[in-house]
Amino acid sequence: MNRNIAKLGKLCAGVGALGASLFAATAAFAQDATEAATEAAAVATETAAAAATTLIKAPAAEQLAAMSNKGDTAWMLISAALVLMMSIPGLALFYGGLVRTKNMLSVCMQVFMIVSVAGLVWAAWGYSLAFTSGSTPYIGGLSKAFLAGVTSSSYAATFSNNVYIPELVFVVFQMTFAMITPALIVGAFAERIKFTPLIVFVVLWLTVVYFPVAHMVWYWAGPDFLPDAPTDAGLLWGMGALDFAGGTVVHINAGIAGLVGCLMVGKRVGFGKEATPPHSLTMTMIGASLLWVGWFGFNAGSNLEANGVTAVAFINTMLATCAAAVSWSVIEQLHHGKPSMLGAATGAVAGLVAITPASGLGAPMTSIVLGLLVSPVCYLFVAVVKNKLKYDDTLDVFGVHCVGGIFGAIATGIVADPALGGQGFFDYTQFPAVPGTYDMAAQVITQIKAVALTVVWSGLGSAVLYFIVDKTMGLRPTEEAEREGLDISEHGERAYNY
Repeated sequence: MNRNIAKLGKLCAGVGALGASLFAATAAFAQDATEAATEAAAVATETAAAAATTLIKAPAAEQLAAMSNKGDTAWMLISAALVLMMSIPGLALFYGGLVRTKNMLSVCMQVFMIVSVAGLVWAAWGYSLAFTSGSTPYIGGLSKAFLAGVTSSSYAATFSNNVYIPELVFVVFQMTFAMITPALIVGAFAERIKFTPLIVFVVLWLTVVYFPVAHMVWYWAGPDFLPDAPTDAGLLWGMGALDFAGGTVVHINAGIAGLVGCLMVGKRVGFGKEATPPHSLTMTMIGASLLWVGWFGFNAGSNLEANGVTAVAFINTMLATCAAAVSWSVIEQLHHGKPSMLGAATGAVAGLVAITPASGLGAPMTSIVLGLLVSPVCYLFVAVVKNKLKYDDTLDVFGVHCVGGIFGAIATGIVADPALGGQGFFDYTQFPAVPGTYDMAAQVITQIKAVALTVVWSGLGSAVLYFIVDKTMGLRPTEEAEREGLDISEHGERAYNY
């Protein structure tokens, strides 16, 4: 506007000069007209500058509200509900169907209450520790403890410039991640853990392990940063590690904690001597299906808005899962002569785990390859390595989530390469990235560093916490209680009354 007014002033001056040369008698008039135009332009410029200053000083909430998108908000709320469905009922049914009848209810109760407790911990201090600035790149501060300052008028940034969603939407979406991650751990030592010590462990584990890892991987200038805010990043984000939806934060984190737990808690009574078949593969299939459906919220929702990258994450999640389920069934056909329902469901979950860190960064065809390859790797650990080393990972949390997560995290450095149709590094305003600006080898090395740090942080932190809780409260029920079943010994009721 100011530029147009200035041009108008110049035009008037030009007209005045032309009139002076043609009509000398009107020179004085032309001069007066020019001065008047210049004065008017100056006044207009001053007025516009004042208006601009007023706009800049307008309340931030009003600016952000104007830039928020109702479609993005609606998609993120749906995604949060889908991720919650992954935990309850999805994970509860998936795990519950895999244990013996006498422990079905206990597993469901563990998952249900972990989700409930994790939600409270997240609101009290978890969100603040994970997604605010701290004095170190390892963990945030307590400026938003108990959701201080988080209201219906505060906003969180997405990955696009000047696009925001209500901060409460971001809080509840990330809350569902904090809910499902510790719930995954219980599958590693299912059928032999006391309930109350487990819940205490979960509160400590979220605080010491999950929140710092989430901060290191996902925090960049906080969820409420403004476009002109200073850059402030978690350690792994600052290193350039890629994790679109939680390969390190969720699956490697929970998987290594599960392995440490099953080793420290010990083997089930009768392990290797007594048959422990799943009591309901129908229930497991239903749980796996709910996990698959909910995972679209998990992966596609992690884009934080509804756009083309969301579609990339959605279709990559679908194709990798299909490929992994088929791959696992083919392996079982070759190895045992018969494909199993349990194998197909396990393969699907392995595919979902592996594509998680790469979901919004890879391409559909490379996602299929990733799914086809992850099943043989996980199958090796589930069917061979576990039997050789004789550790009692009851529901293969390590073999599927940790191993699949490691495979997917490292493979993300490959499939994200624009030369393979990938989206490149975290420049969400420049999708797709320009080929030739991505260093695959360097990115793979960065991914390996992120995996190693997560394994060490979660492994050591979990070991210390298991030790403390075991020495103070005792993690393991008595042999008599374990033989009776945790449904009765821990909760005084049965899953089924015949």
